[in-house]
Amino acid sequence: MRQFGLIGRTLVHSFSQTYFNQKFYSLNLIEHQYDLFELASVSELPDLLAANPDLVGLNVTVPYKEAVMPYLDDLAASAQRVGAVNVIERTADGLLRGHNTDYVGFRDSLRPFFPTHNTARALVLGTGGAAKAVGVALQELGIPHWPVTRNPLGAGLAYEDLTPQLIAAHTLIINATPVGTFPHIEEYPSLPYEALTDHHYLYDLVYNPTETKFMAKGKEAGAQVKNGFEMLCLQAEEAWKIWHAQ
Repeated sequence: MRQFGLIGRTLVHSFSQTYFNQKFYSLNLIEHQYDLFELASVSELPDLLAANPDLVGLNVTVPYKEAVMPYLDDLAASAQRVGAVNVIERTADGLLRGHNTDYVGFRDSLRPFFPTHNTARALVLGTGGAAKAVGVALQELGIPHWPVTRNPLGAGLAYEDLTPQLIAAHTLIINATPVGTFPHIEEYPSLPYEALTDHHYLYDLVYNPTETKFMAKGKEAGAQVKNGFEMLCLQAEEAWKIWHAQ
């Protein structure tokens, strides 16, 4: 048996199990399975691995993309660059190697959605592991960006700094927080949505629900919107390449 799974604190929103088990079925990989592992603390990871010797690959979701790093033996270049891990590979000799496929998934899903040009600027809502991956992708695409944080003393902008003028100057806004994720579907980031226009593009990394309040409010203003489902699929395929190479 080759076992894979997802670790996080709350996984009721996740589509990863369905995605990978359907993939295994379509490829007739009857010895493969994908499970969900809710951990109250990332410190439970060693016990999880000890109890599941067939576990050879893990995805990592909030809030453990950064906290999991001290528990790993090695970091691939992608994880070192981003400063966060969303894929863990358990090697044949039992070592844990961290990777980041989030930035590839976001980068490749953004390209057909957002028409980049020399004056494009972005706001990235959030400063966690997902936001760090988004930042690396934007750097690769040559899109200047500001991180937006709830901490008024943190690096970047605070939500209180988001004036209509600032919104007007940043045509790409990315929600890299879990705000609005099922079951909290009525929640949305605090922005001056009235400042949005049909020149704006709103990308929500959340994919459950399909249309978040963040997206709906953007659509009301005429903005183009996209959820994180394509990113999920692209990063999952990158994870599969890592695991399947073993």
